[in-house]
Amino acid sequence: MTNRTFTMLKPDSVEKGNVGAILEKINASGFRIVAMKLTHMTRRDAEAFYAIHKERPFFGELVEYMTRGPVVAAILEKDNAVEDFRALIGATNPAEAAEGTIRKLYASSIGENAVHGSDSDENAAIEGAFHFSSREQF
Repeated sequence: MTNRTFTMLKPDSVEKGNVGAILEKINASGFRIVAMKLTHMTRRDAEAFYAIHKERPFFGELVEYMTRGPVVAAILEKDNAVEDFRALIGATNPAEAAEGTIRKLYASSIGENAVHGSDSDENAAIEGAFHFSSREQF
């Protein structure tokens, strides 16, 4: 069943010039990009997007990190999109990520882990709608 997932290439990916290589890996893995934009999250955006982590001790650092520079937000489409994309990006900790995954290749730490990927179909829809209007998705 073809479905969609949401991803965000985080500020460290943009800063290090890894956007093209990451997008190529996404395309080569069979995902179709149905929406994409370069944007800069405001503090309010980051606090809202990561509200689920509000009570966690790393929340402030996460908001600072996500607002320090531009991100690339995208909606991807593929059969089994959420699960397949989670496998492609690898474990949150790049030291524990499988060889060849995006985080193994491009992340430098748990905190600066290169890419966000939705963890469920429901969250993919919510996160995609956070960044894109319906007329921006193809």
